Amino acid sequence: MSATSPAPSAPADSAAAENDFLAPDAGLRPPGPTPSQSRFQVDLVTEAAGAAADSSPSSDASTTAPSSDKATPAAPTDVPDPGAGGEEAKGRFRVVNFADPSGSGSAASPESAPTEGLQNGDTVMSETSLHSSTGGQHHYHYDTHTNTYYLRTFGHNTIDAVPNIDFYRQTAAPLGEKLIRPTLSELHDELDKEPFEDGFANGDELTPAEEAAAKEAAESKGVVKFGWIKGVLVRCMLNIWGVMLFIRMSWIVGQAGIALSCLIVAMATVVTTITGLSTSAIATNGFVRGGGAYYLISRSLGPEFGGSIGLIFAFANAVAVAMYVVGFAETVVELLAGVDAIMTDEINDIRIIGTITVILLLGISVAGMEWEAKAQIFLLIVLITAIINYFIGTFIPFKSKEQYGYFGYDGVIMWENMGPNFREETFFSVFAIFFPAATGILAGANISGDLADPQLAIPRGTLLAILITGIVYLGVAVSTGSCIVRDASGSLNDTLSSQFINCTDAACKFGYDFSSCKSDKSCKYGLHNDFQVMSLVSGFGPIITAGIFSATLSSALASLVSAPKVFQALCKDNIYPGLSMFAKGYGKNNEPLRGYILTFGIALAFILIAELNVIAPIISNFFLASYALINFSVFHASLANSPGWRPSFKYYNMWVSLAGAILCCVVMFVINWWAALLTNVIVLGLFIYVSYKKPDVNWGSSTQALTYHQALTHTLHLSGVEDHIKNFRPQCLVMTGYPNSRPALLDLVHSFTKNVGLMLCGHIRTGYRRPNFKDLLTDQARYQRWLLKNETKGFYTPVFAEDMRQGTQYLLQAAGLGRLKPNTLVLGFKNDWRDGDMMNVETYISMIHDAFDFQFGAVILRLKEGLDVSHIQGQDELLSSQEKSSGMKDVIVSIDTSKDSDADSSKPSSKATSLQNSPAIQKDDDDDGKAPTQPLLKKDKKSPTVPLNVSDQRLLEASQQFQKKQGKGTVDVWWLFDDGGLTLLIPYLLTNKKRWKDCKIRVFIGGKINRIDHDRRAMATLLSKFRIDFSDITVLGDINTKPKKEHVAAFEEMIEPYRLKEDDMEQEAAERLKNSEPWRITDNELELYRAKTNRQLRLNELLKEHSSTANLIVMSLPLARKGAVSSTLYMAWLEALSNDLPPIILVRGNHQSVLTFYS
Repeated sequence: MSATSPAPSAPADSAAAENDFLAPDAGLRPPGPTPSQSRFQVDLVTEAAGAAADSSPSSDASTTAPSSDKATPAAPTDVPDPGAGGEEAKGRFRVVNFADPSGSGSAASPESAPTEGLQNGDTVMSETSLHSSTGGQHHYHYDTHTNTYYLRTFGHNTIDAVPNIDFYRQTAAPLGEKLIRPTLSELHDELDKEPFEDGFANGDELTPAEEAAAKEAAESKGVVKFGWIKGVLVRCMLNIWGVMLFIRMSWIVGQAGIALSCLIVAMATVVTTITGLSTSAIATNGFVRGGGAYYLISRSLGPEFGGSIGLIFAFANAVAVAMYVVGFAETVVELLAGVDAIMTDEINDIRIIGTITVILLLGISVAGMEWEAKAQIFLLIVLITAIINYFIGTFIPFKSKEQYGYFGYDGVIMWENMGPNFREETFFSVFAIFFPAATGILAGANISGDLADPQLAIPRGTLLAILITGIVYLGVAVSTGSCIVRDASGSLNDTLSSQFINCTDAACKFGYDFSSCKSDKSCKYGLHNDFQVMSLVSGFGPIITAGIFSATLSSALASLVSAPKVFQALCKDNIYPGLSMFAKGYGKNNEPLRGYILTFGIALAFILIAELNVIAPIISNFFLASYALINFSVFHASLANSPGWRPSFKYYNMWVSLAGAILCCVVMFVINWWAALLTNVIVLGLFIYVSYKKPDVNWGSSTQALTYHQALTHTLHLSGVEDHIKNFRPQCLVMTGYPNSRPALLDLVHSFTKNVGLMLCGHIRTGYRRPNFKDLLTDQARYQRWLLKNETKGFYTPVFAEDMRQGTQYLLQAAGLGRLKPNTLVLGFKNDWRDGDMMNVETYISMIHDAFDFQFGAVILRLKEGLDVSHIQGQDELLSSQEKSSGMKDVIVSIDTSKDSDADSSKPSSKATSLQNSPAIQKDDDDDGKAPTQPLLKKDKKSPTVPLNVSDQRLLEASQQFQKKQGKGTVDVWWLFDDGGLTLLIPYLLTNKKRWKDCKIRVFIGGKINRIDHDRRAMATLLSKFRIDFSDITVLGDINTKPKKEHVAAFEEMIEPYRLKEDDMEQEAAERLKNSEPWRITDNELELYRAKTNRQLRLNELLKEHSSTANLIVMSLPLARKGAVSSTLYMAWLEALSNDLPPIILVRGNHQSVLTFYS
């Protein structure tokens, strides 16, 4: 088999492969359909299992060479005509569906699909996609867009792909090309069905900025990447070993003593170690891009935390440059002062030297990461030399140094310095001074984008740097405390004379007495007084000065590189839209030159201020805030228990991380309470801003995971608790169809369910020979976004069904989850029930019966103008901006203009298919004679609008009436029958809302003429017990009065076409007609329910008399016994009852109490 396989040479590069793919060169590809000719590719299947080993070279080569490979196949002997359908591909051939790579403009193509667009590199065949598998077979990656497929992985040709890392990449950069695995549709759909493209798995798609960066990275060659030593360890050590090591460590030992100094170092190291462990955990939970602390926090906790901390972290690094440069300049100025070489005055000299220094550092940074790394290595060598020089010096006692307090290692000195001796300081103030020296652990993580393997480098380099620097700090603390006394005069005259026998200091042992300068506080040397004591002790003093220069410059350089890198990553994500100009990178390493200039500007500004004592604590707090959030990220991710949280670094613990986060917050207040408060205010302000702006990103943050976890936990917990009347909420299944097609229905129900109960927008899609479930899912996502954008708190729930009744039954049974299930069905009134097929009326009434069978309440809303506005309403202002940007701009909802679906809340019916309703209109679906799609009601003045007729104008105004604030008016409640209280609860909930709060509730009840006062008092008592405010109670004693004759005549005329009139025909013929048309009204039932018919007509007269000016009427829905009252008679009752009135909702609960007066 291996001998007969074609051996394609590797393509020159991916671009050449792409050109081959685009150029129709018959000599370089198997004959048959090219991508532009057909979506099908013929794939040979061997007739028997044994044929796999000895199949002929011709048949093998003709079908298995990918179309982008430069392999010259043998001439095919039996390839069928490409135009042949699936039926002709018999015997040894089968037809395999492929996406059409040439259909870039079609609705089905990935480029115009609403799924965010495709990633870079999707259309390029991978150079690395040729692998040799067992038996010397060649193994081809399947890629939808280049029509290549796997060759005999399992002994026969298949496009079903084996696991491969390239399928899981987000983009073409920086590690390799992304390949697209075959979609489920391509493997599973019928052969004559158009395949549809799947989008990327949940949240895998990148932002456009990330894609652009990825493209640049993919195109660049020779990118400089660092290993864990040069990239992380060196940087972290240089940043942690600051100037503090040489000029403050000895002073800290003088103040706190050896024991407490070691405790201070240990406490700081504990905080940084916990943060290092947390950083390692996040960094090893997936591929890390550039952006350091910002990237880690934003991808873990989401853009709100990441965006706020990223900005202050970048700013802190920029100001830290100034802080370190001024530290360097101060040391230089001290040296100049020592030789009387001051240029102007001290403060201006610091500014001049600082400015020159920062310009030089900027030059090194802009020259590129490689130069910067070389500079860091050089500085590290100087720094380590200085440290070694100091330790060597401690072992070489000089007699000349004794007068300055240095006597070499001695147990007496060590014991004397063991305890604290605070002078104008406390333990915490000394800790606050030392702690900034321990920061800098993120120096390596901040250049994560320039690391060859961030997942390995960040944990190893960071933790080892913390260990090494911690040991050195402890070593310096112990050694300085063991060989230098706290106070020394520097004068040879203070030698011990014989008369002072009572000398107790450690210096007395060596023949010195410094008590005189101690008493008048004039000592200039010793741990307490001389910051340069390490220079004194060291073997060669100037090396320590070089070490100070090295420490300050390396920290400044690391910060100067970190700030633009973090800021660039922040700008790429477009969290702060005004800063996007800083996202651009230059050169092969994508260097953020604009960020460098900005950082330089900030640093220069603070250098010119030259007063950094106020700024320093704020910077420390900014760093600590980011440490706290990194620790909290690990705790949060572990708490959310998301399957995606699986760091390869295992040495972390969620509770330790939480303790680390709390410690960081405590240290912030210890260092400087006002700076800590200021930091928290700034972070909170930025957090609120980003939350308000809601950046359109989805990074699968742990906040998202925890929200899901809590929702699931609470839903399960809720399911274990029995319902109680006091906690009853109307949870409505509203049959809206598309949510924007019946605004009045949606708005009214939302008014009383918002923040109170559940609202599901049910939509039944009927009339499909073959339902397209992919469309259903796409619409579900689109309209859920529409609801969110319109701040409507509900869920869109579409289903496919044979007819409306079946679909309603599906929803009544299956919609909802646990206790979050609907308990009330809400329908729009079927205004057009007398037009069209009367079986639609049968279906509509059956839906109400089904609701009662499922123990649901039922609510029907009627507006005299109608509800369905989808035939007049343009959709472009309703689709979200995201959909507009993905090629959906000019798609308008179109529904049949006959308005037959006005009545039924989700009825596309046989005349108006839901495909037309859908914004995702397929190009081959508009051949059924529908009214063409027209953009109507566009707000853009430039485009012409189609004038509306009067009825449509009224309908549009009526549909928006519940979006406005209702003025002073009434909600009239006609509570004629006790249904458990739902008829009363809904108006109460409505009038509690802001839009309806000016409306008063008026209650109307039925009663007897001789007991009107009694009935009114009884109802008033009941309402007061229910704690429901009302303005008036009216008892109607004349409900049973006969209606006017003209109303009875009009009713008779209305139902005339629907009567069976069985008395005028033979019984058998009448039964046959009733069976075929069950909606027909028999003479018997008409006579039997004459009184009920009259009651509906009389109630309509009373409604017009009492409630013609009401803002809303809420009335008990009359019931009809199932099987006894025909659907048309029931529909006629509802018509007669609610005809020609203000907005009216007919309500019937399920006769379980929903109100109680018990506490």
